[in-house]
Amino acid sequence: MENKKKSYIETYGCQMNISDSEIVASILETLNYESTSDIKTADLILLNTCSIRDNAEQRVRNRLNELHSLKRKRPGLIIGLLGCMAERLKDKLLEEERHIDLIVGPDGYRQLPQLLEQVESGQKAINVLLSADETYADINPVRTGGSGVTAFISIMRGCENFCAYCVVPYTRGKERSRNAQTIVKEAKELFENGFREVTLLGQNVNSYNWEENGDKIGFPALLEQVALVSPQLRVRFATSHPKDISDELLEVIASHENICRSIHLPIQSGSTRTLEMMKRSYTREWYMDRIAAIKRIIPDCAITTDIIAGFCAETEEDHLHTLSAMREVAYDYAYMFKYSERPNTIAAKKYPDDVPEEVKSRRLDEIIAMQQELSLKSNKLDVGKEFEVLAEGVSKRSDQQLFGRTSQNKVVVFPRSSYNAGDYVKVKIIGCTAATLKGELLTV
Repeated sequence: MENKKKSYIETYGCQMNISDSEIVASILETLNYESTSDIKTADLILLNTCSIRDNAEQRVRNRLNELHSLKRKRPGLIIGLLGCMAERLKDKLLEEERHIDLIVGPDGYRQLPQLLEQVESGQKAINVLLSADETYADINPVRTGGSGVTAFISIMRGCENFCAYCVVPYTRGKERSRNAQTIVKEAKELFENGFREVTLLGQNVNSYNWEENGDKIGFPALLEQVALVSPQLRVRFATSHPKDISDELLEVIASHENICRSIHLPIQSGSTRTLEMMKRSYTREWYMDRIAAIKRIIPDCAITTDIIAGFCAETEEDHLHTLSAMREVAYDYAYMFKYSERPNTIAAKKYPDDVPEEVKSRRLDEIIAMQQELSLKSNKLDVGKEFEVLAEGVSKRSDQQLFGRTSQNKVVVFPRSSYNAGDYVKVKIIGCTAATLKGELLTV
């Protein structure tokens, strides 16, 4: 029997990249590669990259420097770069990082067999062509790592929102939705294989739109179809754009207990003036109307967000508007970042990056402090309540405890007892920090 070669994939950035890495692992399996978690034994090392922020790219650059020494020791080792950074910088990377053998953009993964053959013949290989229709719908992803309890399902690719600060439309191309039948089929197979939670992924899942034989399926209908796979299969989704989150979608969530009560709705800024510069296509008032709809239709729904500190021309008043918006919504959690200019975006072409670095840092610190306060307050409100938690694995702190998540996507640590990953467990919350709930078991 032919010995298998070993591949090591390191993933940076968002959930979409994790999903893409699983697609790549599946393609590599057809080429006689098996995944390894030991980078020193790998014949092929792939870094799946993100370009959303400059520090993400710098982390990859630093990692490439580390891999350079590994390649000097093992000249036959193949090193490749995948994803958005590969798409953005293209052949420039081959010039700057001479130990890279392979550059593949997000739509070029099917070409890996030919590209690797080219590398093995002694040439550099690159494919960064964007596609108008590639969704990888027929590829069954290899679920690399994880607990075997939760999985990602990519339902669409690309983005056409063209927010001023964002590089994604340029690195991932036009929006295109995947065949709804293949999504439901994948969810069924995951459930039959023991998975108990799926997250439907897209740059903007609310834009999902599949049409076949005159029949149209939008995101609310797709979400319901996946929820109907089994009441024992939890369903999440990410990420939503505020302009597209409809009452119809909220009512679908409210009508199915296994659709999780958690919505990630990036606000980015609480200032309408800044939102207009960001080209977010909504005002603060529009956003708050959508928040009010969520709280009215799904009263127990957790709301999380993304916030950028120090976008171009942001004034102190704009910043205070963001802090006040955070208080008004009372977010359960937030991803918070300083603005970093990305080349070739609308902002890079039109606006000077004129907020001083120390001001960005101070504003970000204030946003983080505010969110810590809000997260702790939110968690304290859960103390004394009972929740059904999906156990995901053993706690890092003690093998006598499990961790899992509520429908609201909050992490709970609780006694292991006779439970295992994949079990639904009834717990009562008896304590918390800003990040974690502590639960005790309830007898059934």
